[in-house]
Amino acid sequence: MARQMGLDEALLDALFNIDQHRALFTDRELVALRYAEIMTTSARDVSEELYDELQAHFDDGEIVELTTVIGMFNFFNRFADALKLDEH
Repeated sequence: MARQMGLDEALLDALFNIDQHRALFTDRELVALRYAEIMTTSARDVSEELYDELQAHFDDGEIVELTTVIGMFNFFNRFADALKLDEH
């Protein structure tokens, strides 16, 4: 979907190795990506420190929106995987 929307291929590739490509992302994007990763792998591990970092870059409404989008994409992925839905 990102490719269809015209997102740069190098940026998409960098998402798989963020630590090696930190310079491509703003601090705001990096904290959002870290939040997405922790929400996806172990949502209970969202620390006060991470939440403080989020609040430094996002207002409360944006944090709710970010959390909703991450949660919805996690749902869609798990739903499709559980039902073995074809990607096409």
